[in-house]
Amino acid sequence: MTSQSTRVPQPSPWFHRAGDAAQGDWFVDLGTQESLVRPPGWTHTGLRVADLPAGGEVVLAAQEEERIVVPLSGSFVVEVSAEGGAADDGTYELAGRASVFAGASDVLYTGVRRAATIRSAAGGRVAVASAPAAQAYPVRHLSLDEVPVELRGAGQLSREVRNFGTPATLEADRFIVCEVLTPHGNWSSYPPHKHDEEAEGETALEEIYYFEMQTAKGMPIPDEAAGGPDAMGYQRVYASDDREIDVTAEVRSGDVVLVPHGWHGPAMTPPGHDMYYLNVMAGPGPVRKWLISDDPHHGWIRKTWEHQDVDPRLPFDG
Repeated sequence: MTSQSTRVPQPSPWFHRAGDAAQGDWFVDLGTQESLVRPPGWTHTGLRVADLPAGGEVVLAAQEEERIVVPLSGSFVVEVSAEGGAADDGTYELAGRASVFAGASDVLYTGVRRAATIRSAAGGRVAVASAPAAQAYPVRHLSLDEVPVELRGAGQLSREVRNFGTPATLEADRFIVCEVLTPHGNWSSYPPHKHDEEAEGETALEEIYYFEMQTAKGMPIPDEAAGGPDAMGYQRVYASDDREIDVTAEVRSGDVVLVPHGWHGPAMTPPGHDMYYLNVMAGPGPVRKWLISDDPHHGWIRKTWEHQDVDPRLPFDG
């Protein structure tokens, strides 16, 4: 796999390669009040990702933020506690998965002002999505069987969406969290769309894309002497008004793209490489809802889905 050091630098507050936003035990620590990397104006969402060794743990102090713990690989035990104690304090076991491409996982919503200790007996990778929040909701353990799976789009625009942190599934204060998987050769997050203002039919939401990539099953992978596969994809973000933003990022596992505003999409995965991204969204508006506007130059593509089947490679755990 191509080393991080050989990749051309792209100094941007909106694109961070794996390890560029590391802090303490987290190789991604972006956007929170405690994060060292927090672009100017970034207010509503945060993400932490850690690789835990066997027997390892990470500790999160109680803060004015809500969190959801998402196993990316491996299984975890999460101990949740509130200052002074609460009825739903306790230890929760999250049945994980071999990788994000192996199916859905248990997740845990910890609520607001809750300390959390995350442990792994065998080791694994875990993500914690967060948003500043005030309204308290109960701790919620969603088993993988409770995670709604949506097949969105059609044909070459087919993707799988696991909606564990959306308003229809999870009672929460501010954030919307889901994961999207796109088989190799397909386009996701398309047509390009935006959610950067409170208007009729649209809500203002910051958005985080955290990526994992894999070489698709059955590919004729070269031997390691030839360098091996380099699973990667691409993400596009561009301006929707006079606020400047221009991101065309080559993304690999552990990379993050932040979308403060603007049209975003497509997320493209070339032939041979499957794409996963974890989405974290939240904003200042009064309604916790994902309402979007399509780029009018490209929104017509939705009409073509009526005459195409969903890609038979989906769902990934199917």
